[in-house]
Amino acid sequence: MRQLIVFNNQTLDGYFSGANGDIGWSHRAQNDPEWKKFTADNAQGDGTLLFGRVTYELMASYWPTPAAAQNDPAVAGRINNLKKVVFSRTLDKASWNNTELVKTDMVDYVRKLKQGYGDPLVIMGSGSLVSQLTQEHLIDEYQVIVNPVVLGKGRTMFDGIKDMLRLKLEKTRTFGNGNVLQCYQPATS
Repeated sequence: MRQLIVFNNQTLDGYFSGANGDIGWSHRAQNDPEWKKFTADNAQGDGTLLFGRVTYELMASYWPTPAAAQNDPAVAGRINNLKKVVFSRTLDKASWNNTELVKTDMVDYVRKLKQGYGDPLVIMGSGSLVSQLTQEHLIDEYQVIVNPVVLGKGRTMFDGIKDMLRLKLEKTRTFGNGNVLQCYQPATS
């Protein structure tokens, strides 16, 4: 069975995007060599990326560009070649390399993907996907990078969750730039 992993940046006050959708705050602490190595190593993994429309459009507007290839060649090269799935009722096409557009029931589609074998499924951003799939108990691991930033308002990746979800901390890692990786799995009791 395939694992479904969330990998998201979050502010200290719990937001994965600002009130206007801004995520620029998550890229301000890039001058840490350990952090750069972590992000480059993390990008080398295999898997299928899952996106909602908003995150897909944001990522597709940057990663296939010459600027991305120049600023972060390891990540750009890898993310452009990975298989990607975008869930949207409004998009007519998905033109980013190796992207499948899914307009059918997202929860059912993800359940079917998880029943197969292969590399992990990874959600980056896409708070609406995270909250919907969390509510359906389909996420196996939450990898959250807590950034030392406070926004005061924004969106959490768990907007709309109806039932409390208990998580178990599996590991942490602190970086010189102040970012902290926290990995959680759903608690069994």
